[in-house]
Amino acid sequence: MSTTQSTAPPPSTDVRGRGRPAGLAALAVAAAVLTENVVLAATGARSFADPVEEVLAYYADHRGAVAIASGLVALYLPLLMVFVTRLHGLVTRRGGAGADWSSLAVASAAALAAVFVLVNVLQVGLALSAGDLTEPTPVVELVWQVHAAAFGLALPMLGATFAGTALAAHASGLTPPWQRTLGLAGGGLLLAAGVGNLAIADGSPLVFVGLVGFAAWLVWMVATGVRLLRS
Repeated sequence: MSTTQSTAPPPSTDVRGRGRPAGLAALAVAAAVLTENVVLAATGARSFADPVEEVLAYYADHRGAVAIASGLVALYLPLLMVFVTRLHGLVTRRGGAGADWSSLAVASAAALAAVFVLVNVLQVGLALSAGDLTEPTPVVELVWQVHAAAFGLALPMLGATFAGTALAAHASGLTPPWQRTLGLAGGGLLLAAGVGNLAIADGSPLVFVGLVGFAAWLVWMVATGVRLLRS
């Protein structure tokens, strides 16, 4: 009497070369995000605490900077989705350890992309309308407030993406322990800042808590991108 046994192969742990697209996407996202923020900072982009008159003047005088920044956003949001989905595939191929965390990262990144599209659509709208206005209108003030609120809500989504990718990558053996620690710390700061999104939209210094987490995310993306390229 014969016994039928499953002949299905075990999950593949051979990911040689498969990490390179994810690594390239991670480095490209980090470079584009950094460039965007340098362009806005160098041209004196207004904070949420500044008077709306100064905000209107900035968008009237720096339409080109806004165009560059928004173009970079249109580039790095799809690349971010490439990164998180490729990372999920790598985690699955290595046996699935951390797959739940990488699934969380994919979902969070998709939500982040949707909210950040709103952030930048409103910013482009301000740049297009600012040149025709001599003083702020109630509509302009409302658009700026919605832009600020959407930015505040994007922080916890980035935090969940950061923590999820960091935990998944470490659980599957793709990154060392210090990168997991960085992901938990930076992601936690972003989540904590996001809880106070109303205060951030109103100009609170709490935004700097999120910016520290944001800087940690960029460091993690570069370090992870380099490791995946060398895999």
